[in-house]
Amino acid sequence: MPDRRSINRSMFWRVLRRSIFANRGRLFVILLALGAGAAITAALLNLQVDAKRRITTEFRSFGANVTIVSRNADPGSTMPESVSASIPSDTSAGRIAKVLLLSTVAEVTPYVRDRERDPPKDLGKPFLAVLNGERSDKGEFPEVFPFKLLANGGVSVDAYDCQLGERIGHRFGVHDEEFLRLKVDDRRENCTVADTRSFGDASDDQVFVPLNVLQRLTGKSGRIGMIQLRVPGTSSQVNEVVANLQQKLPEVQVRPVRQFTEGEAQLYSKISGILTATVAVVLILTALCVMAAMTNVAMERKNDVGLMKAIGGSVRRVLRLFLAEAALLGLAGGLIGAAIGIVLSIGLGKAVFGVAAHPRLIVYPISVALTVIVAILAAYPLRRLVQIRPASVFRGEE
Repeated sequence: MPDRRSINRSMFWRVLRRSIFANRGRLFVILLALGAGAAITAALLNLQVDAKRRITTEFRSFGANVTIVSRNADPGSTMPESVSASIPSDTSAGRIAKVLLLSTVAEVTPYVRDRERDPPKDLGKPFLAVLNGERSDKGEFPEVFPFKLLANGGVSVDAYDCQLGERIGHRFGVHDEEFLRLKVDDRRENCTVADTRSFGDASDDQVFVPLNVLQRLTGKSGRIGMIQLRVPGTSSQVNEVVANLQQKLPEVQVRPVRQFTEGEAQLYSKISGILTATVAVVLILTALCVMAAMTNVAMERKNDVGLMKAIGGSVRRVLRLFLAEAALLGLAGGLIGAAIGIVLSIGLGKAVFGVAAHPRLIVYPISVALTVIVAILAAYPLRRLVQIRPASVFRGEE
């Protein structure tokens, strides 16, 4: 013979199944409310998690967020190029992009060169321009100096490549594949205009050349004027890197660009706060909808509860039955709704950020768990059934 515990367990699930499917219309309403709440919750939570990545990516387009300069306040002061060797290449948040810079004002003369005859022919009058000598690893320059390539096609001809800002190239009529003669004091260098770039800032009025070229022009071999970094991560992660560099490099000044690091943190904090508040409101509204449906359930279940208590059902067992019913409904609504919500967040991310949000798997169990909790809390009206007296129910008094 089956033992008493297995009989009770079988009876428990039979009563629970009958209780859930007794009124299919009400079941649909409760599942709809829980599913809708889970869908909105999952969508907003996924956007919230993905927002940090999107904001970090957007702020990266502004360029460097940390600068390293000499402690000497005199204009044109420099520091040893070897300082860059103490800068780590990676952090816990990703790779650090680094550009070494040296700047000066030089006389620039555009010219054309005929391979079959000398001397070269000048195209225009000399003009003064800011020269930036730069050195960076492949792919790091665009992260520190974001730009849009306007033209390309320049090829070096026994000279060095250089890049022009958009405005200076337009102002002096300099085009790709033309040559520039650079002069500082009595030193001269030549370079080929490899491409024209739009930086969207003061760099559009400047000329970029290799660092070693400018070091020769200025006579500052092994010296640099500035190091600009693009440090990935949150504001706290960037500040941690800055603090470590300040401790490691006491002979220079390491300065975070506060507008970027703090602005990124504040923007994410505001977006996160709004989304969290919206999730809380959605869960409260979902709980109220389910609570209204559960109130009707409590009124319909009086006779059932009275009968269970009359044949010896304990208060704890009755409560367990109703809590199990609420939890199962919350689980079903959460599983379906959370899956829909994560798919929905992809479209919302594209509408808000212009790029589809990446589905975050951690959001799914969290949304399901929140929906189950809401369903259990919304079953509060069923507690009234515990106080029902069987005799009063059978006499029609309750």
